[in-house]
Amino acid sequence: MFQVISGRSIQVARLLAPRSAVLVEAVRGRKSRTDPVAKSKEGRIKVPPPVDPVEMVVLKERYTEYQLMMRALRLEFKEEVLRKKYEEETGSLAEERARQEAEEHRALMAFNNQENLRMLKLRILRIQKEKEEAERKQVEAAIQREQEQQESIKEKERDILKLQEEAKNFITLENLDQRIEEALDNPKNYNFAIDKEGRVVKQTMLQ
Repeated sequence: MFQVISGRSIQVARLLAPRSAVLVEAVRGRKSRTDPVAKSKEGRIKVPPPVDPVEMVVLKERYTEYQLMMRALRLEFKEEVLRKKYEEETGSLAEERARQEAEEHRALMAFNNQENLRMLKLRILRIQKEKEEAERKQVEAAIQREQEQQESIKEKERDILKLQEEAKNFITLENLDQRIEEALDNPKNYNFAIDKEGRVVKQTMLQ
């Protein structure tokens, strides 16, 4: 159990005590809920303090005045806030803000018009290039078709000339006897063998 000492005694003890010593001040603890009632308070009945009617009337009047003053201050502060808000919305500040917004709107509209004009020029150039490219491709396709037609005509002409040359050796009723005599006078032996290079390596004799 600690001994209760005064503040001056504690200061003196702290000055005289060695460095390693630890002083603990006494602290009065609180009772828990399970502790019994003190013996000195066993039969005590709590009685509310008496109320003076005159003092109660004075307190009620003063509390009423206090409520009125606080309500007036709140209304005053609220009115000031609303007045500032109204001035910001409809007063000189609102006019300044509206003027700034109008200037910003005009600047944005001018920038928008310039951007639209720039994009229009780029679109016109792109469409013109696409048109020129399409015309060039059409001309190239027409030239290609013309060249293919010319090649086809030339090929047909070569086929006709070749056919005409081959027609000179055709057997007709007019030269049938002549061709038979030529075949008899100039017999040909087709019974022969050739190598990979196309040279005749073996041939039978005509009987």
